[in-house]
Parts: sequence; structure tokens; C-alpha cells
Amino acid sequence: MTQVNQSVLGDLDLSPQQVSNILDLAIDMKANPMSYADALKGKAVATLYEKPSLRTRVSFDVGIHKMGGHAVYLDQQNGAMGKREDVADFGGNLSCWVDAIVARVMSHDTLVELKQAASVPVVNSLCDLYHPCQALADYMSLKELFGELKGLTLAYIGDGNNVTHSLMLTGAQLGVNLVVVHPEGHGINADVEQQAQVIADNSGATITVTTDINAISNVDAIYADTWISMGDGKKLEDIIAKFQPYQITKQLMDKLNAKYFMHCQPAHRDEEVTAEVLDSEQSIIFRQAENRMWAQNALLHTLLVK
Repeated sequence: MTQVNQSVLGDLDLSPQQVSNILDLAIDMKANPMSYADALKGKAVATLYEKPSLRTRVSFDVGIHKMGGHAVYLDQQNGAMGKREDVADFGGNLSCWVDAIVARVMSHDTLVELKQAASVPVVNSLCDLYHPCQALADYMSLKELFGELKGLTLAYIGDGNNVTHSLMLTGAQLGVNLVVVHPEGHGINADVEQQAQVIADNSGATITVTTDINAISNVDAIYADTWISMGDGKKLEDIIAKFQPYQITKQLMDKLNAKYFMHCQPAHRDEEVTAEVLDSEQSIIFRQAENRMWAQNALLHTLLVK
């Protein structure tokens, strides 16, 4: 049962049953979009952006329109939250007019402030700790391809970040085995790892975190992200020697018997992944991108349609 004005600031704001239901709903929406053409009729959603965006902005804007709703785009030209106007006042004012707030922000704390002030659901479309909408789209993609998620093994290789966290938490809820391989000093949040481990213990999944890329064996899919996250001040020349051994190549895909390659994009050919892999038939990056819209639509439907 959906909570009254339930917000999703992190992956664990959704129960395992809700996650499973959202994936099923997203797949049905994709197959039968006209059945949901009026689902958000008369509803408006404010979409806030503190970071640049392609997939998030377009997928939410078009997706809300496909359900008969109206998306209101607000970027930092309207004044940075917390500077021109208090974050709490953003939340309070927007609640007067819209039915939900979707926010892509620098800090998770901003989402917490928005939720405290808002009287409508707040959805995290990206922050420094989590990227729940991406994880929903990713697991929707795997469910389409494999049919069953429980028992699959997904390897994330590269810099530990918000995407890694959400893949671990949502994957653990779904019974997916997660293998995270990262360079020394570029690991994941210890609290997130502990949370994921507890959930995995209950769901029957496993969580493996290592810096040794030679320590892993067969996986169903390999996931990579850019070596330098958006807003990170690092320079490629300063980290390339450390990250190069973690590059996704055709040889690595074959060695691990990985069927698919995944990436949340933007991707950098011949950096975190070779062009040979990224542009191959094993790459499902555009399926993931399309499914951002369907997974987000299913999430909004869950939160807003009573």
C-alpha cells in the first residue's frame, strides 16, 4: 500500500514489494502505453535541476506528458536553491501548485529539506548518495532480458558512487548478487555497504566488494560508469593509471562470461569501456536509457495515482 505523500529520497524508501511491483508496472506501461495515457491527467510535477541533464530531463518531461500530466522544468537560472531562496521555501511554495517534486541535486541534504517542507511527494532523480530512478530502469532492463532477477549476478566495475549505491541497495532487495570492483581509494559508502549486506542476507543475495579485478568469475552482466563523476574536480590524467586496469574490454566480457554490458551514460569510449564493447550487440545502454522513462512513470504512478 502506498503511503500518503510517500517520498523516495533513497532506494530503501521503497519496500521490496513496491520495487517489484514498480518493475512489473513499468514493463506493462511500455507494452501498453495508451492504457495509462490519462493516469496523471490534471496533475503537475515540478522537476528541479542543480546539475546538467539529458536522460533525466527528457525522460521525465516526455514520460509525464505520456501520462497526461504537465512537467514544470526549473533549472538554476531560476536561482540556486538555498541561495536566492531557502530550500524549505522552494518546497513550501511548489507544494501550493504541483502534485510532486522531482529533484536532481548536488546534496542529499537538499532532498531532506525539500521533503520536510513539502506537502507533496519528493522524488530523488539524482544526488550525491543515490540514483534510485537509474537503478529501477537498470533492473527493469535486466528483467526484460532474463525474465527473473533473483539469482542473477551483476558486476559493477569502476568508481564507487551514487549509481553503485543504488544498484547495491535495490539489487539486494530483488535478490540480485552484486559484485563491486573498484580501484583502491575509490570505494563505496561504508553505511550503504552494511545496509545492502543486511538486506542481501534476508533476500538470499550476496554482496562482494573488492579491489581485485582478477578475484571475480562468472557474471550475467557488467556495469560501468564514467571514471570521473559529474562535479568531481579530479582530472583524467591524475587517475588514468589507477583506473586503466578496470577498463571494460571484450576480453574481460568473455573472461567473465558476461552476456550484457550496462552503463548509465554519459559514456566515454576507450576510457571506462572500449568502443568495441560499448557499440556491440552486448551493450544495452539505450534500452536502459529508454527504460528510465518507463520506470519513472511507474514510480510516479505508484506515488500519485490512488
